[in-house]
Amino acid sequence: MSERAPRVRWVVLAAVLGSGMALLDSTVVNVALPVLGRDLDAGIEDLTWTINGYTLTLAAFILLGGSLGDRFGRRRMFVIGTVWFALASLLCGIAPSIELLVAARALQGIGGALLTPGSLAMIAGLFEGEERGRAIGMWSGLSGLASAIGPFVGGWLIHAAGWRWVFLINLPIAAAVVFVAQRHVPESKDEKAAKRLDLAGAALGALGLAGITWALVAAGSSGITTATSLSAAGGLAALVIFVLVERRSDHPMLPLGLFASRQFSAANAVTLLVYAALGGIFFALVMHLQIVAGYSPLVAGTALLPVTALLLVLSGPAGALSERIGPRLPMSAGPMIGAAGVLLLLRIGAHPSYLMDVLPAASVFGLGLAITVAPLTAAVLAAAPGRFAGIASGVNNAVARAASLLAVAVLPLVAGLRGDEYRQPSAFAAGFRVAVLLCAGLLAAGGLLAALIIRKPD
Repeated sequence: MSERAPRVRWVVLAAVLGSGMALLDSTVVNVALPVLGRDLDAGIEDLTWTINGYTLTLAAFILLGGSLGDRFGRRRMFVIGTVWFALASLLCGIAPSIELLVAARALQGIGGALLTPGSLAMIAGLFEGEERGRAIGMWSGLSGLASAIGPFVGGWLIHAAGWRWVFLINLPIAAAVVFVAQRHVPESKDEKAAKRLDLAGAALGALGLAGITWALVAAGSSGITTATSLSAAGGLAALVIFVLVERRSDHPMLPLGLFASRQFSAANAVTLLVYAALGGIFFALVMHLQIVAGYSPLVAGTALLPVTALLLVLSGPAGALSERIGPRLPMSAGPMIGAAGVLLLLRIGAHPSYLMDVLPAASVFGLGLAITVAPLTAAVLAAAPGRFAGIASGVNNAVARAASLLAVAVLPLVAGLRGDEYRQPSAFAAGFRVAVLLCAGLLAAGGLLAALIIRKPD
């Protein structure tokens, strides 16, 4: 380890900067939503598409990104994705209308889908045993840090330079990622992988997610109509056909044999529940702090720094502990603790006390998140053969992004928010209460599922 330590550190740095940039954009935009909504005259459905335009293409193409990396080189696709992401970020930063911003966000998601699976797959090949758990913990913690620090960074950028810099900040980060990756990261790929691409599977997966998501978002603004019903039915049909195509293909984008592992399937089911809750909370909380609590974007982002600090400090040890005792305990306890923290958010009303209302909720939620993330990621990778590191990472990321995507699409619908109602503190407060109860229930269900099914790998 000592001789290759410098190379390993460079690989971890490149992977964390790249995936962290993509994860940062999953949350940094949330704090900018009220400001850009006013600037671009956007309703709640437009704001949900600002989030979901990105998450949709990220979730839809991330399996393809993992497959491309396994076939043609994980570093190569990582670098291509980083450059793509940077160019799309530039388009977001100069978008003159909400429609063009959503389109640019969709392009951004494709770049994220190309770079994200390779970031973890590059690390997975360099570690074994407890070292691997600690390395994944570092990746999870620092990448999760980028996600959690997003509201603070977004608030600071809005205060200092305006909401467009939420996107433009990605350009110098991407330049650093490309430099480190090209200079210090060795290439790796699956030598046994088929060279043909599963284009049919990629198209069906994207169509399925797009159909269901559009139906949910549209139903939130105009109710259930013939168009939304047809879109949902078409999306479900596309996903069913996707499974059939993948089962029969001799070069599937998603090897369904991975799901023969009960551990792999269970870990991804827990991921679905946990990340649906996280996507919903990060979407609703930073808006609640501004619209109802009266915080500025900067203060709203700063309020969540305890989550950031706990992820940074505890994710590495949590990954190493999981490697020693197995992932079942942390994957069970972490979501339950997170659910308790989410319920504490109900205390945040108009003009809350930070020390009495916001800090306890953020701290308990952050503790649960830090205990959960690294063991969950390690459990997924440990359950898949090493040659499928890229696609296993892609599957888990696709599940996480799809969960967040559906949560953000569903929340305005179940909370009863339409049009510009989100700008009214009383209406948003009522919707936030519904969101909190739903997300706490999802986290508790994830912890219970892990307790029942997850086991220590042999």
